[in-house]
Amino acid sequence: MWFDTWSDVIRVLLVGAAAYATVVVILRLSGKRTLTKLNAFDLVVTVALGSTLATILLSSDVAWTEGAVALGLLALLQAVVAWLTVRWPGLRTVVTSRPTLVLRDGEPLHDRMREVRVGVSEIHQAVRSSGAGDLADVAAVVLESDGSLSVIPAKKYGTGSALEGVMGAEDVSRGAQA
Repeated sequence: MWFDTWSDVIRVLLVGAAAYATVVVILRLSGKRTLTKLNAFDLVVTVALGSTLATILLSSDVAWTEGAVALGLLALLQAVVAWLTVRWPGLRTVVTSRPTLVLRDGEPLHDRMREVRVGVSEIHQAVRSSGAGDLADVAAVVLESDGSLSVIPAKKYGTGSALEGVMGAEDVSRGAQA
């Protein structure tokens, strides 16, 4: 089926333009969190927004108003969950994963790396991207809840307070602040 009717094509053009504008407005109103690096919860919301937009565009059974309400509802639910996780930190662990220490004092933590499915090559890449040339120059590498790897050079470790809340960092006792 290459073509059904012109009315279907015109509907997609008109409703598509309106739905696109609605998504842009909702994303602007919902704030920067909707557009930040994605943790698992944000990814689900983003996929749901895309799926809803596709349904609005291609299904003549869904009116633009229904689709706009669905898009708004998804953005509102994301805002409510974000608000709740800020007020009740325990809820945050239900919605997002906790950052995890995967390298300490230049040594990869292989057991933890297996748990979070991070390879040594990914750690090497993150260390290179940070400008370090030697793992020994790195105090810590953390797998963040959005999937990115943060590198803390040994020279900038300080008290290590940035590792507060990082899984596996509780047992870190650093004497060396090189």
